[in-house]
Amino acid sequence: MGRQPNKRIRILIAEREGVFRLGLKKLFAVEDDLRVVAQAENAAQVVGLAEKFNPDLFFIQAEIADEELGNLLRKLRKGTRPGRILITTSLPPADDGMEYIKRGASGVVPKTADPETFVKSARKVAQGELWLSKVPSSPPAADTASPPVPLRPADTLTRREKSVISCLMQGWRNREIARQLTITEQTVKNHLRTIYDKVGVSDRLELVLYSIHHRLELPPPPATAA
Repeated sequence: MGRQPNKRIRILIAEREGVFRLGLKKLFAVEDDLRVVAQAENAAQVVGLAEKFNPDLFFIQAEIADEELGNLLRKLRKGTRPGRILITTSLPPADDGMEYIKRGASGVVPKTADPETFVKSARKVAQGELWLSKVPSSPPAADTASPPVPLRPADTLTRREKSVISCLMQGWRNREIARQLTITEQTVKNHLRTIYDKVGVSDRLELVLYSIHHRLELPPPPATAA
């Protein structure tokens, strides 16, 4: 990548969803020029950690930014090295992206964006540019009948496999999943291997991130005993 180690972009991630925080951290960890120095769950933590670590860039969840983006910006700019802010949102950027930029953010990235978009937006904003992900335009009306839609990997998942994923989204271990679904731990492991192969992931974290990004329709997890 040809970047100097002392030119690393120092990043703070503010996100209420622990799985999403871990996913971004894992994504940036493989890049030579990006380094996550802190993680926060709310606005108060953002300010405290910013004073301690002086990050160059913030990825802040829209729900956290909505609480007090103006106050956050004022407090962050009092630091010795005020960083730039990227908002992560579950809504298409066109819905509220410009509003965040008017309020002082440097860009907006939808949570459903591909990993390369997060990496690219981090570099661009750290260099002083604004970032607003493009919303795909509607395809033109076809003159003839549309070709059949290819089957997605997620469409091949069985209901039982989706139930396993639903339990996994709760942070349950194999033993807990087995107990809740009344199956053996080995059966849970077999299901997970099959799911990994179907959707093209290699571990539990990647599967959870895949489920979030692709908005899988999952059955509710079993109710745990009191």
